[in-house]
Amino acid sequence: MKKKYIAAAAVSMMVMGAFAGCGNAVNSGAGSGAGNSGGADVGRDAALEAALNDAGVNEEDTTRLKVSEERDDGRQIYEIRFDVAEKEYDYEVLASDGTIISSDVEINEGYRASDSSTQNQGQNEGSAQAGGEQNNTSENQNSSGGADVAVSMDEAMQIALERVPGAAEQDVRIELDRDDGRFKYEGDIIFEQREYDFEIDANSGEILEWSEERA
Repeated sequence: MKKKYIAAAAVSMMVMGAFAGCGNAVNSGAGSGAGNSGGADVGRDAALEAALNDAGVNEEDTTRLKVSEERDDGRQIYEIRFDVAEKEYDYEVLASDGTIISSDVEINEGYRASDSSTQNQGQNEGSAQAGGEQNNTSENQNSSGGADVAVSMDEAMQIALERVPGAAEQDVRIELDRDDGRFKYEGDIIFEQREYDFEIDANSGEILEWSEERA
């Protein structure tokens, strides 16, 4: 009889242990899942700081700054882009620990320093007063890559900037394109974490397309 009680007690302990093990496994799995879904995030400021430090620049020296969050292969990343003078920087920073996983620097061939823009504007105004309509046409051709258009690149830029209060020429990238025999200016403005894409008719100055995207 004593052996029967001992055997019964052993079986009872084994059953309780099995249930306890299942409970631990469930709890462990739930904890693991919760950790994966929540995840660590260094935040936008830390991600931006990592990119700026890598580029060796200060935030106040940048223009066209934009930071956005994306998912890539199941990983949360920060996509960061900014300009410093004629250089365009693009970074991807891992949100979990701030590691830079990709970086790229390009030279913007269409970059114009603010002082040269001011100088060109003064030259344009002087030529307009001295030479009249013929000189205006010549200037439009020069600023538009030799194309015979009624609206100069500077004028198209100002048309676009009027739609974004506070933005300046340094926030704009613009180029002349020809599509189906029609000249138009294509470009974008990046200002205060918003990106604006536009198309402007190079002869009428009409805004053909305008879109806005917030980071």
